[in-house]
Amino acid sequence: MFLAWKEMRYEKLRYTLIIAMIVLISYLIFILTSLAQGLARQNTDAIKSWDIQSVILNDNANTSMTQSIITKSQLNKVQTGKKTAIVTQVPVVVHGDGNSKVSAQFVGVNSNQFIMKNLKVIEGKKPIKANEVLADSSLKQAGYQIGDKVKLNSGQTNYLISGFVNNEKLNIAPVIYGANSVAKVLKNAGSTFAASAIVSQDSKPILSKDSGLKNYSVGGFIKKLPGYSAQLTTFIFMIGFLMIISLVVVAVFLYILTMQKLENYAVLRAQGVPVGVLVRATISQSLLIVVSGLIVGTALTGLTASFIPSEVPMYFSIPLLSIVAIGLVVVALLGVIIPIRVVTRVDPVTVIGG
Repeated sequence: MFLAWKEMRYEKLRYTLIIAMIVLISYLIFILTSLAQGLARQNTDAIKSWDIQSVILNDNANTSMTQSIITKSQLNKVQTGKKTAIVTQVPVVVHGDGNSKVSAQFVGVNSNQFIMKNLKVIEGKKPIKANEVLADSSLKQAGYQIGDKVKLNSGQTNYLISGFVNNEKLNIAPVIYGANSVAKVLKNAGSTFAASAIVSQDSKPILSKDSGLKNYSVGGFIKKLPGYSAQLTTFIFMIGFLMIISLVVVAVFLYILTMQKLENYAVLRAQGVPVGVLVRATISQSLLIVVSGLIVGTALTGLTASFIPSEVPMYFSIPLLSIVAIGLVVVALLGVIIPIRVVTRVDPVTVIGG
């Protein structure tokens, strides 16, 4: 560590430039990770807030809640109770006097079931009447307030915003909670329609074999959300490639630096300095470069988190970013393998004599 630190202090400009590259790479990885996490949460915030284990849909709905139609007769073939709730999802456009239009997901639920009971209202109150709705707080950014009357889609019925909830999004759109009867009207469903889905806090609710319904684990259902898996896979590949780039950067720079110092290493070996000291110095140098870059990259990420607009779907998860940082340190240790091989094979006679 002493040799590595002393050399870095002596060659300030050279090592500052290398650290700067690690800063940029780590900062980019942190931002992409936060963006991936933020987009994933906006796809699933509402579902995860329900704290459910399974989702029951029509067998022919292709794992889509909006395309699923559960009839009253099918609903009667499901054993329901306190741990089950019916849900009707309808894409809507919210518009009101003087406010911009907002694309949202209307989620119809029954007030006496666990979803509505467990919702945490941050402002206002839960809906009591059929014409009252509970909206995600992101609608406030569009100018909507408690007591505002809004219309949904092309309908002429006015709905009163009774309160706001936080972090309730589905399919990257704010959720508006209301009565299941209202959702049926918005969906233009017939009299036999009961719901889009039955959600349960049990992993395996009891289904009749001839019900025409299918049970999905909540994890399997989330993976089938439109664009969710493709989006997540894209970000994973991008982050993976950046990890590989950081590995190459560390390995190449340390290799070049090692080759430039080959004569110095040869002199030290001739003076009797053990090869283990030189190996430890090389590893320490790699760790100092990466850790220094990570510290600055983390500071930049924290600065970004403090001023980034709330409209940008980013979520800074400290545990996840810590795992990414540890991954970068591991990558740095892998990148030092080639320089270590060079150091261990230094022959003082050949190098000095040549």
